[in-house]
Amino acid sequence: MNAANRKLLKEIFEWLKDILIALGVTLFITTFIYQNTQVIGDSMEPTLQDGNAIIVNKFIYRFQQPKRGDIIAFKYSQNPSQHFIKRIIAIEGDKIDIRDGKVYLNDQVLEENYILEPMDTIKIGNMHFPIVIPKDSYFVMGDNRNVSFDSRYTEVGLIPLSYISGKAVLRIWPFNMIGLIK
Repeated sequence: MNAANRKLLKEIFEWLKDILIALGVTLFITTFIYQNTQVIGDSMEPTLQDGNAIIVNKFIYRFQQPKRGDIIAFKYSQNPSQHFIKRIIAIEGDKIDIRDGKVYLNDQVLEENYILEPMDTIKIGNMHFPIVIPKDSYFVMGDNRNVSFDSRYTEVGLIPLSYISGKAVLRIWPFNMIGLIK
């Protein structure tokens, strides 16, 4: 093998090594730290819209508990390969009640400046209220209450901490809406 061929093989090997390292780093980041995901559906309007691309921080809940108001991605219990994006309304120990189109948190009407419109009184789901949230569980709802399939329905139910993938932190698409998610 002549020197030119050895140089070419060495260069190919260096390229392959760099590509494998980049793939490994990408896999590590998307598995443990951050992940890009897409919003599907209208259940989080006006905060998030169908087709928005968002970044989910998968790292944060290793150091702190999810809080009321956090927008989270979580596995759907009926199909764990499917993920939902909703807002945490109640945490461990909270009492949640829904009546007359209003959400009551610990016997107080929940002030929600992020919802799209008032909840239709027939859209309370099939859960029986009031509910006290057990340890390591969360009650979630979409901001567009009248179309959201969320914890009000037994098929979704309370979300165990182990099903939470992470916190939605940044919208990256469309470009004119790039910014932190609140």
